[in-house]
Amino acid sequence: MNQKIEVQGLSWVAGHTKMASDSSRPSHTAYLQGGGLLGIDHAPDGFVADHVIQADQGWLTPGLVDLAARLREPGFEYKATLESEMQAALAGGVTSLSCPPDTEPALDEPGLVEMLKHRAHNLRAAHLYPLGALTVGLKGEVITEMAELAEAGCVGFSHAGVPITDTQTLMRAMQYASSFGFTVWLQPQDPFLARGGVAASGAVATRLGLPGVPTAAETVALHTIFELVRATGCKVHLCRLSSAAGVELVRQAKREGLPVTADVAVHHLHLIDIDIGFFDSHYRVDPPFRTQRDRDALRQAVLDGTIDAICSDHTPVDDDSKLLPFGEAEPGVTGLELLLPLSLKWAQETGCSPEHWLQRVHSKPAEILGIKPTLDWAVIAPREDWIVTRASLRSQGQHSPYLDREVQGRVCATIVDGRLVYHQSR
Repeated sequence: MNQKIEVQGLSWVAGHTKMASDSSRPSHTAYLQGGGLLGIDHAPDGFVADHVIQADQGWLTPGLVDLAARLREPGFEYKATLESEMQAALAGGVTSLSCPPDTEPALDEPGLVEMLKHRAHNLRAAHLYPLGALTVGLKGEVITEMAELAEAGCVGFSHAGVPITDTQTLMRAMQYASSFGFTVWLQPQDPFLARGGVAASGAVATRLGLPGVPTAAETVALHTIFELVRATGCKVHLCRLSSAAGVELVRQAKREGLPVTADVAVHHLHLIDIDIGFFDSHYRVDPPFRTQRDRDALRQAVLDGTIDAICSDHTPVDDDSKLLPFGEAEPGVTGLELLLPLSLKWAQETGCSPEHWLQRVHSKPAEILGIKPTLDWAVIAPREDWIVTRASLRSQGQHSPYLDREVQGRVCATIVDGRLVYHQSR
């Protein structure tokens, strides 16, 4: 549908930096049709809006691109459904997202990928870019037919959080991917060093009596990955860095010219191990929250580009799996609706410009996915405060460290393929 949309009261439109300094116009109006920006402050001839959005000194930006959103279908519909999580994405201003292959069954056959993409397309919501399984059933034994999965719509290949313990299998998979120019997505965590751990090794885990995951679990895995990259030439995307030592290894690898990119979960830019408090399972995540020094290194790495992208690491978890003692609770938090406010909080606290912030949540993630810009927009109120509650979240998974806490930054409206698909009621 070729909708005409008028957005009033804007203080900034992405790509139009001179607007902010135009004191003669305290607010601006943007005119959109079919997703294209037709003009600012001057309506095209004959323009009659189908929808008028009041931005209240907000921003008009391209839709956010999220590199890690578990949608739980197929197989885990009791945790979340495609419908619920797509609605959460739109409420969070996320118009394109990638899902890992750790579904049931795993995304290891073209038919499963085509079915998932077809379901998502019929919902007419956010664009879905699945990651295919690197090995059959994510068992780490037999490499999948990556070329066929790519034809079905996979944009890369991953093992999600399931380790590949046989490095020969991983090397062969990377050789296969390299020969076709595919990107392999890997979470750097040595399964043996991390085995049984539920919190970051250190004083906090020791005081609480929780088994720890040492920093070496990340750095040992990174060393292995980089050696395999050198041997195969495979492009690798590193998922969810968590430590200062890991950041430094990635920085060195990029200086060397290795074809690697990296992301960080947005909650890791703010929370640390001490936030676990008295065994609050809402803080149970994988990888675990580490020290303030690690957190500060992650924040700086996003700022200087060592870490390319910020993602939500959205992982809906049902009550029965989350509301357990810390060591028994399933790791994961809801994040699609918090990617915007938490990434804006990082930008504000580090002095990052809106343009630079947008690179980390839109431009670089899109580049990593290998997707072209789409006609998608988010109208954002960057200064609007709201309290995160179960009732305010559209995700079926309603567990977050930020429950009952105030955050700043909210989506007023989301536009996908030129259609107004979400509008916050006021």
